Amino acid sequence: MKVAILALCCASMIFTACKDASAEYNLVAGTLDGPLVSSSAPASVHEAMKLAERYHNYEIMSDSANAVCVEAIAEVGDISTEGYGIVVVKGDISTTFPDICNARAPMARYDGQSNTVWLTSSAVWGTGIQVDWLYQIGFGDNGIAYIVHTIDPYDIQQQLCKRLGYRIKGEQVTLYDGEREIAQATNTFADMGGFDSEQPVWIGEQIQYDLSGDAPCLLVTPGVKFTTGLVLTYDDMPTFTAPITIGDDGKVNIGDLNEH
Repeated sequence: MKVAILALCCASMIFTACKDASAEYNLVAGTLDGPLVSSSAPASVHEAMKLAERYHNYEIMSDSANAVCVEAIAEVGDISTEGYGIVVVKGDISTTFPDICNARAPMARYDGQSNTVWLTSSAVWGTGIQVDWLYQIGFGDNGIAYIVHTIDPYDIQQQLCKRLGYRIKGEQVTLYDGEREIAQATNTFADMGGFDSEQPVWIGEQIQYDLSGDAPCLLVTPGVKFTTGLVLTYDDMPTFTAPITIGDDGKVNIGDLNEH
């Protein structure tokens, strides 16, 4: 009987310790209110593209070995596209995507193994803000390009809001991916009134991608809200990277977060 009571007490202590450990940090909040709506080129630009004999493009990516290139449309004749229009070329087949934004230096990479082009496109931008779409573009049997999947930054945010945690002690912010500690940051601002008491750590204003490898990697930077600040501050916060994959159903899977 004594052995059974002792075992029960030990189990209770272990459960309490695990519960306390998970309660030591809070989860980040998200700045994006809901799924983003893809913008469209103005009707005048659409009309100009239909009538134009040629586009004035600039190169985003060129893979000469696989005869694939991605270009942004700057002008249609002498009419500005107002930051819209992407052309994907494979071999001698050219496909135009008039409604993909080409502002803010989009990036692209061709994955020969999957016959896929990965393309980033700005969704929201401004001072301290850069939020990107990620497009997976494939090629049909006729060589014409088509959008296979579009990754909405809101979906990325919502996944991370369930696993990216933080703990604040003094001026130090410790960040977690689930139960795993992934970084520490120290606040250097002394004139902002301290961390916001209700929700000091947010994500959603800086969601981008690294296309330098064989597969795209997510880049996300949390922001800090202070008592006197009207905007999030990023100066002292680390950027995290994680590999991503897309299932056949279009669901995005985010791998382990690590400091970039």
